[in-house]
Amino acid sequence: MAGESSQILETIQPAITLLGLGIVAALVSRACRLSPIVGYLGLGLGLAALGLADDFSGPVVATLAEAGVMFLLFNLGLHFSLGRIKAEAANIFGFGTLQMVVAGGGFTALFLLFGLPTEFAIIGGFALGLSSTAVVIGLVRERDQEDCPVGRAAQSILIFQDIAAILLLVAAGSLGSGGALAPALGLAGLKALAAFGIAVLFGRYLTGRLFRLIARVGSSEVYTATALFIALAAGWATGMAGLSLTLGAFLGGMAVADSRYRIMVQTEIDAFRGLFLSFFFISVGLSIDPGLLAENWLWVILAAVGMIALKCLFNVIAGLANRWSVPGSIQLGFLLGQGSEFALVIFALPAVAGLVEPRLISIMVTAIAISLAVTPAISNIGRKLAGKLRAGPPDKKLAGDDAPVVIIGLGPAGRAVADALSYNDIGYLAVEPNPERFEIAVADGYHVHQANPADPRSWDAMGMGKREVVVIATNNVGVSRELTPLVQERLPGIARVIALPGPDGLDEFAELGMLPVDVKAPRGEEQIIEMVFQALGRERKLPVNELTEEDRELEFA
Repeated sequence: MAGESSQILETIQPAITLLGLGIVAALVSRACRLSPIVGYLGLGLGLAALGLADDFSGPVVATLAEAGVMFLLFNLGLHFSLGRIKAEAANIFGFGTLQMVVAGGGFTALFLLFGLPTEFAIIGGFALGLSSTAVVIGLVRERDQEDCPVGRAAQSILIFQDIAAILLLVAAGSLGSGGALAPALGLAGLKALAAFGIAVLFGRYLTGRLFRLIARVGSSEVYTATALFIALAAGWATGMAGLSLTLGAFLGGMAVADSRYRIMVQTEIDAFRGLFLSFFFISVGLSIDPGLLAENWLWVILAAVGMIALKCLFNVIAGLANRWSVPGSIQLGFLLGQGSEFALVIFALPAVAGLVEPRLISIMVTAIAISLAVTPAISNIGRKLAGKLRAGPPDKKLAGDDAPVVIIGLGPAGRAVADALSYNDIGYLAVEPNPERFEIAVADGYHVHQANPADPRSWDAMGMGKREVVVIATNNVGVSRELTPLVQERLPGIARVIALPGPDGLDEFAELGMLPVDVKAPRGEEQIIEMVFQALGRERKLPVNELTEEDRELEFA
């Protein structure tokens, strides 16, 4: 009995240690105003430099890391219902294909130019064309870019890349088995289509009934268990079918996306997603060989810089070929400019690694890991460059814009309102007084002006007298209180919806004639959107992935 207990302790010790160190790394990263992803990757590299990589290479840590990516793809699937896939088909199958052809084909041509074997050039080249789903989706969520054009396009391209990665894994496997490549790829494609069909049928006929049954139980533990079961079981099923675990997790989330219980499932799964993803990023850092980095540091740096630069260039070319603007293509190109976790798996396969010298594989793997670590910095460069290219001369007179809504502040709440208005084809004028947030909003594709609405002299230029609703979504809500007498005198007919960072002040601002909303409360952003539409006297058309089952049946009847 004591021996069994000791074995259990030894098995879970690496996971416990990494969990504790990961908390420290996340706190330090936040204190340095960096993404926690950088902290996790740095932690892994630091442990590898201390010669501790083997201590954390056991199956428990590897399983937790894989689970993190699965939960990430499950969460992504929750936002891609069948209706949204139809709506995003051009990005997924059009833009996604174009990006893979340009980037994968470019790296393939480069490998052939260097005289590498044809099989390695094709598989390795297209493997470098892939980008990291885990890193990019993490950044997109962290920056509230899920619903802006760049964020939607990035997610769509990554979905196609996950499908392409499956085909690459099948192709790499056929090299080792000596089988024909074309039949293997065809079989993988048929399996993927079958899995997609099963997910659609499950979501259409079973998900709603299943969760209605669970709702009657009224236990949050059952919700959590069901969400975990769907994510893991879907990944296991596709894995057993010879496909990737992540594709199954994505399809599992997609099966739930059409259900009215999607928000509940997402709430239950979010904590597990963030926790297990930290193990994945730490594992990537552990995969970097410090000895190789020391012996071949110049080649590793050249490989990393060259790969990132070429990948960004290929992505920008693909964006331009897809008729995107130059700023949009640059921001998207830099965001997807890293290597992929799938590429790490592909280069580690014996059938692929055996085609070239082991030293080249080690350099490539290390370069990919470095590209993952510097992704936040690279994407920030692309974001700022895109913002500078988009920014034009300031407008002296904005009153010609007859949009009924003015949004002051493009933080999360302001963006949510802007996205909802755009989806419903309602014009708005967005104003952001903070210079840094202004540049970010411009880079993300929002039509926004920099101005100080706290200065009443700017109201004429903003055409405030012609507006119906003003949405105040800035951190400095105290100014709204001070300006109330002047607003009531000069703008008596305008409705003022104000986003508050908590319940404090709800009654006070209501007494001042405003429509206050606690945006930190559950469904806070939804409430402020509903308040804006009520003030406009217009009915809101919901995005496909937010419709209830009854609404969806009417929508697609």
